[in-house]
Parts: sequence; structure tokens; C-alpha cells
Amino acid sequence: MKTLTLRKPDDLHLHLRQGDVMGEYARESARSFARGLVMPNTLPPVCDPAGMLKYKKEIEKEAPGFEALMAFKLLPGMDPGIVAEMKKAGALIGKLYPAGATTNAEDGISSYRQIRDVLAAMEEEGMVLSIHGEHPEAPVLEREISYLKELKDIIRDFPKLKIVLEHLSCSESIAFLESCPGHVAGTVTTHHLLYTLDDLMGGALKPHLFCKPVVKREEDRKALVDAVCSGHPRLFYGSDSAPHPRASKEGGSCGAGAFTSPAALPLLAELFEKEGALDRLEDFVSRIGAEFYGLPLNSGTLTLKKENWTVPGEIGGAVPLAAGETLSWRVAES
Repeated sequence: MKTLTLRKPDDLHLHLRQGDVMGEYARESARSFARGLVMPNTLPPVCDPAGMLKYKKEIEKEAPGFEALMAFKLLPGMDPGIVAEMKKAGALIGKLYPAGATTNAEDGISSYRQIRDVLAAMEEEGMVLSIHGEHPEAPVLEREISYLKELKDIIRDFPKLKIVLEHLSCSESIAFLESCPGHVAGTVTTHHLLYTLDDLMGGALKPHLFCKPVVKREEDRKALVDAVCSGHPRLFYGSDSAPHPRASKEGGSCGAGAFTSPAALPLLAELFEKEGALDRLEDFVSRIGAEFYGLPLNSGTLTLKKENWTVPGEIGGAVPLAAGETLSWRVAES
């Protein structure tokens, strides 16, 4: 196969940052994706209609033709009345970050019980709850597993609330999802499908692969691959692309996040081809997530070409995933 044409994909978990570099990151995503669900853990956080609409306008001005799907951050003490306002302003999700779990999450939620009224309002409004599912107090390799009990309690207490557990990283989460009702889904990233702890630190430490949740064991990676390549109806693509300046990744303290957008689709095509599942790639990146969120399917197409290219060493001051590597698929210029 020399080319692969897909319905234009969606990236349903994306960080675009702020300031001068935001436009470059947005344009990079727009080369591969029609829409991106932009995370709200900025400084200050996206947590009110005016701030959300301003951020959306800035993104779409920098990347014409790219649709920024918007999120708002759930905060302790938040007035539940904000939910209806955010929905009216166009928010697709409310995002729950456990306090201290990841970048700019120090103001997050220590327990979902802090925001019961907000979650009830989201359930009433039909909004989707997106969760960074890690308990930061647990040992690093057990943080996602540790959060599953809290997620089980949320599902019990809010039986009609649509929920997405973001960036699944372990076999236990796949098994948990199988036990969940149909209104609970999950996203999977490129890097969790491709890499393990051995890739991160088995030889030299690779800071640009350090993310949260961290990549796990080979058996975890294989469980994720098997699930998405089988066409699991409640697993869809979210890159969790999270660029950091090179200095903050290679300095004395390494920020968590992998900048995956530039190479995401070529890497996925290589993986799905290897697994004999290229015919399932479109569903994973273009259909399942849109249908879960109740979005219309994108009408345009994107073509991948079987053609070697080398991933740039740096984009917008950040080092992308697979920088300097030669990949066998590339996104064709539109």
C-alpha cells in the first residue's frame, strides 16, 4: 500500500500552551487534525466563559481551518451554576485534575466529593467529565490503578454522567473499562501504544518521553495495542501532545509531557500496519471519539503516503517525539 486516505482525524486530548509558541503548536496539530480538544490547565486556568472563548479565538486565528474544541477546568469551590454557562459558551468537557497530578494541577481536586454539586450539574446538562486518572500520592507506577476506585465511586454516584478516562496506560485500566457501562470511555495516546519504561530509561534516560502517566511495562503496552487494534468501541485517540521548551525537559528538573503532534499519525500508521490493522486506524482517530462526544464526523480527508521522512529535531523550541528518526509514513501535503 502506497497511500492511505482517512476521514480527517480528531485529536481529542491536546495541549497547545500559551504565548508566542501557541500558534506554532496549533498549526502543527492542524496539519494532521481537523479538530483538537484543548486542555484547560493553562496559567491562569480556563475556567470561565470569557477566558475560554478568548483562548479559542486565539487558537483558531493562528491556525485557520482548525477547530478548537474547548474544555474548562474543575476547581475546588466552583459554583455549579458555571456548568450551564460553560455549556452555553460551547464547552465540550469539564476536566478534573487531581491536585498535583500533572503540569499546572496544583489547584486541582483532592477528591471528587469536593465538587459533587458541579458533577451533578454536569450530569444534568449532559456534559462530559474528562479525568486525568492518577492519584499523585500513590507510587508512580501505581497511580492510575489507584485512581480506579475513585472512578468507580464517581460512576456509582453519577450513573448518567458521561466520563472519559484520559490517556490509559496500563492493562488494569483496559480491564476496568470492560466492566464499565457504555457512557464511560477512554483515550489512548501514541506514546503509550509505542513505548515502555525500557524505552524511557532502560539505557540512557530520554526526557522527551517522560510524561504522566508514565509509560509502563511491555504487557501494558500490548494490552493497549490489542484493544485499539481490535476496534474497541469505547477507546479513541487523544494525543496528550504536551510540548515543553527544550530547557525544561533537559534541565535539572524535567517537565512531564511528550510533544507528539508532529509525528503522531505516521507513528500510528506504522503501528497499525505492523499489527495488520490499518483498516481500523480511521475508526480510532476519526469516528469513535466523535460519536462518543456527539460530534458530526469530519467531512474532509487526510492522506498518508508510504514515504520516508525524518522527524525534525525541534519545533517551536520543543523536541517532538521520535525527533531525528526516519519514519515510513508521512502526512501528505494538502
